[in-house]
Amino acid sequence: MIKVTWALVAEHMDEWIGDDIAQGAAVIEARVGAVVDASGMKPETREHWRTDLLAPVVDSLRTEGTVALARGQSWSKAAGPLLAFASSVR
Repeated sequence: MIKVTWALVAEHMDEWIGDDIAQGAAVIEARVGAVVDASGMKPETREHWRTDLLAPVVDSLRTEGTVALARGQSWSKAAGPLLAFASSVR
């Protein structure tokens, strides 16, 4: 089992537990995306958020996170006010 936790500084914190890191990455992408979409930011600001902050974290989880977890290590990544962390759950 894998636990993925993420936080938007001073806004939101959430977690997901499951077996598939790709699914965990998709959950972060969807849930953080929903928070960004509901934020009231201008469309260009929301796009910047998705492209420059959310995408690098999600992509890193899918690549570097997968490797780290396979080695029994944890993974973390931050971009702006977004921080994500993944580890194995026993």
